[in-house]
Amino acid sequence: MPPISISKAHTASNTNESFTQMADEDLESIGRHCQFEYCGQLDFLPFRCESCHSTFCLDHRSETAHKCARAGEWARRRSGARSSSTANTKENRSAPEKPNIYNSEQCAHLECKTLIHTLKDPGVRCPDCNRQYCLKHRLREEHDCAKITPLGARRPGSNTNIGAGANDTLKGMFARVRSWGRDKQQQAASGTLLPKPKPAANSPAARAARVNTLKRSAKGEASVPTDKRLYLRTVGTADTQAADTPAGDFYFDSRWKVGRVLDDAARRLHVENVNNRGGGEDARLRVFHVESGDFLEFSEAIGAGKVRQGDTIVLLRGAGAVLGKS
Repeated sequence: MPPISISKAHTASNTNESFTQMADEDLESIGRHCQFEYCGQLDFLPFRCESCHSTFCLDHRSETAHKCARAGEWARRRSGARSSSTANTKENRSAPEKPNIYNSEQCAHLECKTLIHTLKDPGVRCPDCNRQYCLKHRLREEHDCAKITPLGARRPGSNTNIGAGANDTLKGMFARVRSWGRDKQQQAASGTLLPKPKPAANSPAARAARVNTLKRSAKGEASVPTDKRLYLRTVGTADTQAADTPAGDFYFDSRWKVGRVLDDAARRLHVENVNNRGGGEDARLRVFHVESGDFLEFSEAIGAGKVRQGDTIVLLRGAGAVLGKS
């Protein structure tokens, strides 16, 4: 029989036969090429590596031959599956724990030490005394059920005593409340009920109250940070043209110098300020701190010295001449 020759130019097929001749490209589509870097051989019975899942020829089928990047993974995977299945089998086949006084209950009979709720003795509950007994003492006659107080039951007459005690307690409480109310009314009628004493003027409570009042009514520059605001009661000089002495509640920046505080306070109180236009001390304004009794220097910061929240400052004209300032 002559050999079968395959030609790329022969593409005709015989319609009388049940098969067709395959071209070269069809033959090459059967099988797989070895994926080893320096091989690429077409193998019709290729091998698949279970570690890297690549396809190799007969010569490079082992992990060592194709230098597998994930060598040994299939063995570790199989070992893990076996260990997990073995552990599950051991857990399923583990023997039940032996009953003892720590994991089981005892018969409620005083002279019996039988462990109940086990495979040997399941235990029986008595419907009259609500206790658990072994099979030997399960009957009422065996554990003297008539002489035992049922679990969760109260003794006869206990409800009456408890109710009486609670009623007596409530009556006594209301009696004390009524007596206290009558005493308060009598003290108010006779004038012996003294009012609550007010805190001293220089106490911390009084100062805190003054500061809170100042914060509600004080005015100042909105650009001053809240944590830097110093709230003061400010009074103008007595020689103004207004009928009453000008006064107001203001807040200043605690980092400002006393001179800047004076300028801002004079502007808000509409007090004439000629300090920056020259002239003698008779026409200039000075800042007097009422709480300390001292005049503040223009160069010191208002919040760095003796001035505190809620204090009072007064703008006095001509005080420098008395103090000998030049």
